[in-house]
Amino acid sequence: MTDRDKRCARQWLAEGRPAMLVQVIASRGSVPREAGTRMLVAAETVAGTIGGGHLELQAIARARTQLARATGQAPDPLETDHHYPLGPALGQCCGGAVTLRTGRLDAAALAAWPDTPPLFTLQLHGAGHVGRAIARLLDDLPCRVQWIDEREDEFPTAPSAAHVERLCVEPVEAEVAAAPAGAFYLVLTHRHDLDLAITEAILRRGDFGYLGLIGSATKRARFVRRLAQHGIAAEALARLTCPIGVPGIGGKQPEVIALAVVAQLLQQAGLSK
Repeated sequence: MTDRDKRCARQWLAEGRPAMLVQVIASRGSVPREAGTRMLVAAETVAGTIGGGHLELQAIARARTQLARATGQAPDPLETDHHYPLGPALGQCCGGAVTLRTGRLDAAALAAWPDTPPLFTLQLHGAGHVGRAIARLLDDLPCRVQWIDEREDEFPTAPSAAHVERLCVEPVEAEVAAAPAGAFYLVLTHRHDLDLAITEAILRRGDFGYLGLIGSATKRARFVRRLAQHGIAAEALARLTCPIGVPGIGGKQPEVIALAVVAQLLQQAGLSK
């Protein structure tokens, strides 16, 4: 469950909306979602998911039955654990088993809800078409993003998620030093000279987890040649990803590029665990 779902839980509590919290507290074998996954169930809506399918449908039905019995006044007597063998009981082909805990959403449950650790920390340089498409996808992922551009009016008017910080500064390359060790970087500004300055600053740091530069193989070759002339070591240059995005996804539309790039970020986050 994402931090957005936790904010939803906080909002529901503030509004006084009755709801149940369904948690995966144990799992064994192949299962749709891992232990720690949470889902909110109200009478008319659901937030989050424990993996979909028959398991989720049964969990929602059970939660709503319990919710209908609740008075909303006394301390919650309705917290229950239920064990589901996914194959024999539900006919799901995962083959594993999960234990779900269902209880009232209240202040104590919210206080015990841990923050979702970020998959990665990213400096996203550039608020053009591709940058905006990438930022939209990152809104729904548990990550931390510093979105940087020297042009304030390039950022969309609609707000980003709370974990996406917008920053309008000059010179933008100076912000590279503020990122934590192991951070990811995407460089896709509106000027090649600015791309070069940011890329060089990141390579000189050397402690990045991923560095992606938008452009073609020809652009990469030109940048590598110039950066080598500036004294950047070959070992560091070999870690520069350009073109960006997982291979095999065709199309130059910003939304297509963004999907390929975010998939690559998730791959790199998995490799760094």
